[in-house]
Amino acid sequence: MREITHSFKVMTYEIDFAGVVSNIVYVRWLEDLRNLFAEEALSLGDALKRGHDPALARTEVDYLAPVRYPDTVDARMWMDEAGRARWVLGAEFVSRASGQLTARAKQTGLFVSLQTLRPVPLPEEYRQ
Repeated sequence: MREITHSFKVMTYEIDFAGVVSNIVYVRWLEDLRNLFAEEALSLGDALKRGHDPALARTEVDYLAPVRYPDTVDARMWMDEAGRARWVLGAEFVSRASGQLTARAKQTGLFVSLQTLRPVPLPEEYRQ
């Protein structure tokens, strides 16, 4: 199972008036993780050269514990499911300050043809 890890330092512009990281920040962190995952599996540039574009269909996030400024969040993402045309990536976020699991997420997507915008078979790099 392919897995990537990355750390995110909480920035002042990511918090609310109580010093807690905004939920929307997790969505941006998921985007960053997914891009890092793609670079290891099949880069966006290589997918576009094939005439394919990854498309995100669903994002689910369970917010489990608050993260406050200043903190660093350690994240990991892995391939949870790889079907004929669809993929599901799992992710977890852990606060360094508390050691708590702060969020758990899943993202579902597929690759589409740039010409037809219809689903194409999942690239072999995502099946490995």
